[in-house]
Amino acid sequence: MAPTAPSPRIVTRLVDGRVCAYDLAVDATGELSPVMTWQPSAGDDVVGHTAGADLRRAYYTTLNSVVCVTPEGVEVWRSAFEPRSDQRYGHRPSCALSTDGRTLWVYRPDAMADRGPDQWVALDAGTGAVVAQTDLETVGHGGEHLLHPAGDVVLLDIGEGQDGSVIHRASLSDAGMDLVRYPWSDRCLIALSPDGHHFMTVDHEQGDMALHTYPDGEPTLTLSVDAFGHDPEETFVEWNGGYLDENTVIVTLGGETEDEEEWFRHYRVDTRADRTPTLFESHAENPYDLHPLGDGTWLTKSPSGHPIRWTDS
Repeated sequence: MAPTAPSPRIVTRLVDGRVCAYDLAVDATGELSPVMTWQPSAGDDVVGHTAGADLRRAYYTTLNSVVCVTPEGVEVWRSAFEPRSDQRYGHRPSCALSTDGRTLWVYRPDAMADRGPDQWVALDAGTGAVVAQTDLETVGHGGEHLLHPAGDVVLLDIGEGQDGSVIHRASLSDAGMDLVRYPWSDRCLIALSPDGHHFMTVDHEQGDMALHTYPDGEPTLTLSVDAFGHDPEETFVEWNGGYLDENTVIVTLGGETEDEEEWFRHYRVDTRADRTPTLFESHAENPYDLHPLGDGTWLTKSPSGHPIRWTDS
């Protein structure tokens, strides 16, 4: 049976060693309870994960493989990254399920794993067979996949540490993988707008945030640190935030006090009005404990490890 496409209302978290799925179409606000959990195969340390909307299968990456399992703990298939790497740090493979549920996209930071060039691979989600594969001219530590809401396009942000960040866009065709690399090495992809017409980036040096048209990447709005009323010599834009709704983005700023205590604040920017940032109460415990959902709600993490859903309406 072919996998069912992932719903934009299904999110996964790794809690107490299990991959947990949460249905945002069912749960309103407050701490969410998983609607399904999966136990990884014995000996696997999960670093990335996703699940289909029918909750029949979960997919996860380890440092040396990508695996598909059922809720009963049965391993459906395993695709090993060869040769096996003895490097324990500096590379975190990631995965994402396509909007039609048939393709599992896998980013392999193979250069840092000492197994060859970085690779982006499209696997048949049902069998684990390779559908398309390409070498990337990156030396990444990890990658973040973002699925475009309008179709089978996926974007990948690859973090190269001090060397910057590279953004790719890909889709599948009869010829294999159609790949586009955006012409920047200094912008980190943060989020896609709910309608897919724009995306948000943050300067790798953390001096500003920008909104771009999709797919061409033309900037439509750029806000530097001083636009938020802070000194750019002392404050920076965190690589976090996103679309609270179609016309509102959340931007995260951080810095240190005179006593060298770290601080952060979230700001709301209405992209239709005068674009003046205003403080936003996120209830987050740290700068990266925030996941806007694009419908006016957002997630943070509870002490139990499960997500909490918030709304300010």
